[in-house]
Amino acid sequence: MATMDLNEKQVKEHYSRLTPRALDKFSEHFWHDKKNQLAMNAVMNNDPTKIMVNPKAAIDNRHVFNVKLEVEGAATNQKQSGRCWIFAGTNVLRLAVIRKYKLNDDFELSQNFLFFYDKLEKANWFLENMIDLADEDINDRVVQYLLTDPVGDGGQWQMFINLVEKYGVVPKSAFPETVASSSTGKLNWLVTVKLREFAAQIRKSLSDGLSINTIRVIKEEMMQDIYRIMVIYLGEPPAKFDWEIMDKSGKCVSVHGLTPKKFMKDIVEYPITETMSLINDPRNTYSRAYTVARLGNIVGGDDIKYVNTTIATMKKLAVDVLKSGNPVWFGCDVGQFSNRSVGSMDTKVFDYKLTFNVEFNLSKAQRLLYGESAMTHAMVFTGVHLDKDGAPIRWRVENSWSDTSGEKGFWIMTDEWFSEFVYQVVLEKRAVPKKLVDLLDEKPIVLPAYDPMGALASPKK
Repeated sequence: MATMDLNEKQVKEHYSRLTPRALDKFSEHFWHDKKNQLAMNAVMNNDPTKIMVNPKAAIDNRHVFNVKLEVEGAATNQKQSGRCWIFAGTNVLRLAVIRKYKLNDDFELSQNFLFFYDKLEKANWFLENMIDLADEDINDRVVQYLLTDPVGDGGQWQMFINLVEKYGVVPKSAFPETVASSSTGKLNWLVTVKLREFAAQIRKSLSDGLSINTIRVIKEEMMQDIYRIMVIYLGEPPAKFDWEIMDKSGKCVSVHGLTPKKFMKDIVEYPITETMSLINDPRNTYSRAYTVARLGNIVGGDDIKYVNTTIATMKKLAVDVLKSGNPVWFGCDVGQFSNRSVGSMDTKVFDYKLTFNVEFNLSKAQRLLYGESAMTHAMVFTGVHLDKDGAPIRWRVENSWSDTSGEKGFWIMTDEWFSEFVYQVVLEKRAVPKKLVDLLDEKPIVLPAYDPMGALASPKK
């Protein structure tokens, strides 16, 4: 039926619904191509990711890198939690300690320590937002967005800085993992239920005429409940501790009377406040500073701020930092075209065209606009393989999903995948051109709270 012979009402009548005619047509087209039956038989009875693997891509993804850090930490494991950003951050910091004290590669900083304070601070951050937004309709988009996941595990680099600056860090031996830190679902459920209850109480109290000052006094009592829950699940972080560890040569390193902030200052010695975040967001203007409304974890901490730049600039600077012998924290959309069984991120890793006869045509900007992509995971670059002209071919990635995939937990990312699905890199300011660093002094463009650039890296293994 030619649509040009029909008016709008007739077209709607024939094409707006899935009619028996349409279903018969779909079925006829499916069975006309015998390859579809072969694909159906294969996919119905097997893991489709194994069926679709592109063998050439698998062969090309070799763990060979002509630029690689001399010292790497052993793979870590965030387990059933969304703490990837904390693991990636502590994986960067621990390298300074491993190098300085010549430690074995399995040394770790306590992820649980920072997780405890992040969750506690996020609860306070959420309640302050509920006080600030109490006059807004409960169905307001921002209010509902904040209520959706008040204290999720995920986070951003500036949130990591805020935690380290306020609380310091400790070695894992001083505050080890618990069942709840490694599998956060039950902890998150309990804290979230109480926070939503507190949000309702705050809104009712303000509507009943209680003052903001009175509400904040009540809020401190609410936070006492959250603190109790956190300590029962995770333990109470140490205020002081002694650090004792054997180095590679078997010599004992022993430092007594440390505090978490002193450990960061004297033992780690990493210039965390002299770092900055570059993003690649092709929806928005390059060479501008951006922030996201109501995104953060610590009331009184520094705001999250990004500088938007081209993907070519981001890659060049990351390569330069790796050549200098330093790791690079980055954020990406890890679920896109990733083969977990071998630890590879490659846009060609799965052949959807051969199996399903479909192609993917959204640009990076369109994926952000239409909800198809966002930053979901943070990891660390520790190497890159360059061609004869110095252009990157593939990147070496330190993940935090144990040592059971890739090369003992290290993954491969193709350069094309970097272009499409890496959104953020963190570099020391001294490694970034001054014209980009200076943009941090400008008033940033504020993106809405629900913008994908406000997505928090948080996938669970």
